[in-house]
Amino acid sequence: MRKNIGVIGLGIIGRGVTANLRQKGFQVFVWNRTPRLVPNFVGSPGELAEICDCLQIFVSDDGALLETVRRLTENLTSRHIVIAHSTVAPDSMRAAAEMVEHRGARFVEAPFTGSKIAAEKGELVYYLAGDDAALREARPILKASSKEIIETGEIGQASAIKIATNMVTAASVQAAAEALALIRALGVPLRKFVEAMKVNASHSTTLAMKMPKMTEANFEPHFSVKHMLKDMEIANQLGLSHNLELGVTAAARDRLFEQIQLGHGDDDYSAVARKYLPEIPPASQKDAEAANDNAQPDPDASPPAAEPILADLEEAKSEPENNNIAIGETTAPTLFHEKTKEETRPRAGFFTRLLRRGKQLLKQPISSKGA
Repeated sequence: MRKNIGVIGLGIIGRGVTANLRQKGFQVFVWNRTPRLVPNFVGSPGELAEICDCLQIFVSDDGALLETVRRLTENLTSRHIVIAHSTVAPDSMRAAAEMVEHRGARFVEAPFTGSKIAAEKGELVYYLAGDDAALREARPILKASSKEIIETGEIGQASAIKIATNMVTAASVQAAAEALALIRALGVPLRKFVEAMKVNASHSTTLAMKMPKMTEANFEPHFSVKHMLKDMEIANQLGLSHNLELGVTAAARDRLFEQIQLGHGDDDYSAVARKYLPEIPPASQKDAEAANDNAQPDPDASPPAAEPILADLEEAKSEPENNNIAIGETTAPTLFHEKTKEETRPRAGFFTRLLRRGKQLLKQPISSKGA
């Protein structure tokens, strides 16, 4: 605890780890690419290396990790230990380790599992790789923010395990989104499926967290779409380089990429459910609609004008008949289509008669007696 700890990267995880380190009695200094008004914020990674013996790096991708290590190298000496927590390709992790060790410092590979809540509670799980001396030195520091530490072997192997576990996580949430869509299409309440999954053998901590949020369209970020997409890209590239067909991982990647294209990159990766449950409004929107439903009508409000009403009727009349009734991404059976079409014909006639009657009323002169 006498060593100063430097944390680089104050995203969701970096903030949680910093808080836990301080709570456990460590002196912590921090740096982030975007300056933050937080205690002990320093001017650069190099300055952080001058102050601190141990440096924990929480940056998002391969390029950011290698650039951060390059900025540190001028100030690294044999007294330093660098702990890299980024989820990157194994080759990138090995390149970072080589740069650090070239300066005589020690390097520990330590990607983790666990998102926002785990980081805040100090319950991350770290996958470690490095030489024995470096791992012994890193353990007391990592214990401050973790519930378990798993040693994996050589540098690069911890990253391989992290990527593989995220493949399972992304596929699990993708499958849950599709299952919810099917349940919705068949007219079963979503909450019943969530309840059934709780006692199913395939249930998991991830599904326990994500499925209730998915049914509410609550995609507050715990692990973002853009970060999970990056991990699935790495997984697919590794698969291609080893002649492996990773069909499920490729499908999960494609659904995540669709959310990026729609501007949802910063949402939680469970936002892939939007594709399958588009009719479910977000929880905040539901609250607003409920408030509007409970609002009392204004007694002084003017009645709606006839022209907008007739315009709406014209639109209803001119709207082409829909031969496919969409339910999520599926359509109802053909016989149901035909039945629905037959049942809507009398209603279409009613609107036509109402429209014609409304036009006749507007053409009639207003009687002075009526006034």
